[in-house]
Amino acid sequence: PITSQGWDNLNFKISANAGEPLKTLKQVASGGEISRIMLAIKAILARVDQVDTMIFDEIDTGIGGKTAHVVGGKIKNLSKERQVICITHLPPIASKADHHILIEKGTDGETTSVTVKELAAEGRREELARMLGTGATEESLKLAEEMLQPVTQ
Repeated sequence: PITSQGWDNLNFKISANAGEPLKTLKQVASGGEISRIMLAIKAILARVDQVDTMIFDEIDTGIGGKTAHVVGGKIKNLSKERQVICITHLPPIASKADHHILIEKGTDGETTSVTVKELAAEGRREELARMLGTGATEESLKLAEEMLQPVTQ
């Protein structure tokens, strides 16, 4: 029967690890797996549905390290053919952006305000260092600089 939520009842089934049986996504997927599956679905659909803009809101949920670098690279590849807006808290993903926009909340004790600014090269380096969690130390600034270097293939 048709309901207010549509006609179909769809369940995605996955096997996240070799040798495991298929189970519904909601049974087995962590936040990171859901993020990666969503990226994969959007990447596949982008081949047939030529949307002009794709938005990823905190696609980095539940991931880090090497996986964040891979996800950042996939998003960068998608951005070659369309505009991509990506909200992230991970430096490896933010470092892949062509434009880095910093959004900050502040308060004066009575009201909250939001500032938005596009970061130039030095600002990007400092923000990536801050995102690393250590502040602008010599080591974090060096690592941020390395992240901003284009990957040679």
